[in-house]
Amino acid sequence: METYATALLYAIPFFILLLVIEMAYGHFVKDQKYTVLDTVSSISSGLTNIIKDSLGIVLVLISYPFLLEHLAITSIEPTWLTWVIGFIAIDFAGYWNHRLSHRVNFFWNQHVIHHSSEKFNLACALRQSVSNVLGYFPFLLLPAAFLGVPNEVIAILAPIQLFAQFWYHTQHIGKMGWLEYIIVTPSQHRVHHAINPEYIDKNLGQVFCIWDRMFGTFQEELPDVPPQYGILKPARTWNPIRINFQHLWRLSLDAWRTKNLWDKIRIWFMPTGWRPSDVKDKYPTDVITDVYNFERYVTPTSKAFNAYLIFQLVISLLLLLFMFANFGNLEVNQLLWYGGLVFLGIYGYTSLMDGDTYAVWIEVFRGVLGCTIILSTGDWFGLNSYFSAGKTLILLYFLSTIIGSIYWHRQRV
Repeated sequence: METYATALLYAIPFFILLLVIEMAYGHFVKDQKYTVLDTVSSISSGLTNIIKDSLGIVLVLISYPFLLEHLAITSIEPTWLTWVIGFIAIDFAGYWNHRLSHRVNFFWNQHVIHHSSEKFNLACALRQSVSNVLGYFPFLLLPAAFLGVPNEVIAILAPIQLFAQFWYHTQHIGKMGWLEYIIVTPSQHRVHHAINPEYIDKNLGQVFCIWDRMFGTFQEELPDVPPQYGILKPARTWNPIRINFQHLWRLSLDAWRTKNLWDKIRIWFMPTGWRPSDVKDKYPTDVITDVYNFERYVTPTSKAFNAYLIFQLVISLLLLLFMFANFGNLEVNQLLWYGGLVFLGIYGYTSLMDGDTYAVWIEVFRGVLGCTIILSTGDWFGLNSYFSAGKTLILLYFLSTIIGSIYWHRQRV
């Protein structure tokens, strides 16, 4: 996990820089694809995901080293061909994992956050799940295990393959000629994120588009069908943690309400969107039927409130970067407390964005808890050894959070 944290320490600033460049370009050409609240929600979602991953909060059903040890029919040394085979195997597994997430009710819950933004930009690429707590992906790497691709190769290539999916979340790049037949491009991925009937569940490839062409899920972006973004059951919240579990909550309610025992079991494994017949009409859900004329999610804001949200986001980002930089010096319980506080903060200020009345209590509690940690330990998780005034600045931050949340709560009720 320390290696993963070190990689994030360098990757996060790079991703943020690309976001800023895209924002600046959109402003320059007068075609801005960002709004403050949506962007704060998207980046905050990415932060929750890396907190979960860096702390190793996952139930591993099976590991790749286990499969390699028991299933490999040959042993190969790492050569350039091994790396190529490994990358192709990961991308092939990624395609089927992605397809599974789109086609099965239970697995859609772990992916819905990525599609929840009604904007399409580099920030929405950061909308990653915290509900994917079952480590089953190695099952899909069986071809690599059979061929004996070393675990070290898979471990290095997996994050590279993931990061390679970032760049094509943009509307500022058109079609890319012959590359459209080899790799996933922005045009193809715009189709994937669209809710138009022509585009639903298409272009599931992650780096190579050949899988879509092979298995019948490819769809070209049509000039007369402009993509409309979001999900057919709108999230109606900026809170990424709530979005992560909305679908699971709906499934649980339907499983509880249906009288049919078989439906209680099969609902989890049925195609995405399937509901038992005896609850579908009795408990209707809000589903978009006209993708060109539906009410986008907006909440009241102002320049001052936007500035406060950006302040909260930047501090949360800096706090996480310090956690990653200091990862090896913190004990497990300290990491859990640290990550939990940042996680709670994200829940708090994004709930404030929604105008939830309880948001102020979450933020006040977080502020008091943060101040208590600093005053009782005289430090902020070792920050004093790097920066003598660090604990004072963090203390001021938590005090400002208490005051700011109360102020903005009163302004928005």
